Order: sequence, then C-alpha cells, then structure tokens
Amino acid sequence: MTLTQLEIFSLVAELRGFTLAAHRLGISQSAVSHAMKSLEQELGVELLRRHPSQVELTDIGEQLLQRARAMLGLANTLRQEAADARGMKSGTLRIGSFGPTASIKLLPRILRRYRQVHPGIEVHIDEGPDRQVLQWLEERRIDVGFVVLPEERFDTFALVEDQMVALLPLGHPLAASAALSLQDLCADPFVLTEAGSAELVSRLFTAARLQPNIRYRCSQLLSTLDVVSRGDAVTVVAEGSLPDDPAPCYVKKPLLPAVQRLIGLAVLDQRQASPATRAFIELAKQINQP
Repeated sequence: MTLTQLEIFSLVAELRGFTLAAHRLGISQSAVSHAMKSLEQELGVELLRRHPSQVELTDIGEQLLQRARAMLGLANTLRQEAADARGMKSGTLRIGSFGPTASIKLLPRILRRYRQVHPGIEVHIDEGPDRQVLQWLEERRIDVGFVVLPEERFDTFALVEDQMVALLPLGHPLAASAALSLQDLCADPFVLTEAGSAELVSRLFTAARLQPNIRYRCSQLLSTLDVVSRGDAVTVVAEGSLPDDPAPCYVKKPLLPAVQRLIGLAVLDQRQASPATRAFIELAKQINQP
C-alpha cells in the first residue's frame, strides 16, 4: 500500500469517477484503475462499486476512506513539519469557506498577508454551505475551515462577531418597527439562503417552535436579496454578509431578542494540524483582533 494509492482512492471517492480523477491527477484512466484494483487486492475487500456513469463507495469503502484520509493528513503534516524546519518554503494548505462573510470579507485579507509571509505554500480553497464545510472537516478533505461557532466537534478559534437581521421589502407594513421577532416573519413568504448561516437560521426557528413559510431556497446571497427587493419574500441573514450598498432595495431590522453570530476557524485536531495550518490560524487571529 502506498500514499499514492490512498491519494487516488480519496480522489476517486470525492469525484465519483475514474476519468475525473485521472484528469485531476494528470495521469491515464488505466493508471487510476490499476491503482484502485491493486489496493483492493492488497486489502482483500471491494472499496468501490463500478457503474457505467460513476462509482460509489461500498460500506467498507466508506469506513476505510476515513482511515485513508487520516493517513494522508498525517503524511501532509509530516511534510509540513519538515518544510517548517527548512523555513516553510513549500507545502499545501486546504481551506473550506462559506458565505460572503468568510469568502469575501475575511478570507481575501488573510490570504493576502499569508501569501506575502509564506509564498511557497500552495493554497486550495473550497466554498460551500456552512454544513458542507463541517462535513469536509470531518472527512479530512480540508485542513481548516470557516465555521459558525460554537462547534463542539472541532478545535475552534473565534475571529469576528456580528448579528442576525431581518430583511423586508421596501414599503413592507413592518418596515417602521424598530426590531422584529421571528414570529413577525412567519406570516409572509420566506426565502432561505444557503449562502452562509442557513443552519443557524433553521435552528433559530426550530428552537422557537416556529415554522417560516419557506417559498424560496437560494444558493447565492445576491439571489436572496433580489427576491426580497422584488417584494416576494422576507428573510433572515447575517448582517456581516450584506454587501456595502448605500441605497439597498430592502429594509434591515435587528431581531428581538437579538441573535449574535460568531465566526471562527476550525480544525479537526489542532495537535495534528500542519505548520501551514497553524500559521494561517495565527495570522487570521492577528488580523481580526479587536
């Protein structure tokens, strides 16, 4: 068993296909297929079910994939620590990000400085909904991820705090209110954005035993804002995710009671974090000090 075989196994599982994995790795499809067959023969189990259009993991494949990614993570940490001894001139950092607050407002500023200090580190960024970032961390597909805190499953580091706000169309009957409760938002059609803190919004309504009238689900914040601006729905979003717009076509109101949101970084186990990951976290904390 080699690290190369485990890397191929991990990528085939992620992309659900030999062709895509081969293209990503820059090798032939037959080489990918041979590596997988050799790994399965050595382990004595079938890791993948082959279908005409894609592959899927077997039950034991799902189980061993977690072990394989853990081994790859440790191998990467070993390389990083060796690079650290040489002045961290090379290495890889995989970052998971979600929503405008992390991807547009936090990450670019941190990366700009990080690349100045560590130009030899190759940075990879995956963006998805907040729950997707948590899954990537658990699957060891990323080294560090932006998350909504608290998050008990991981080692976390707080960065910034903002608040959740209600957005209403201009001229809405509630637009004159100083603040709005979740109950106030249940009568109108509701648009739920997946770009950011969708899980937090859902938990807020669930905890209050309320059911918003969800008519729209948008993957992008701009689409959510457009739905509200057209007068088609109301929503709840994080204030820090809103674009800087001097004349927005919606009304922003704080929630009553107020709901704070804390954004931070998370790693699966800080004791096993690579030097490149630790350097990124320390730099992020410095840049976002109050």
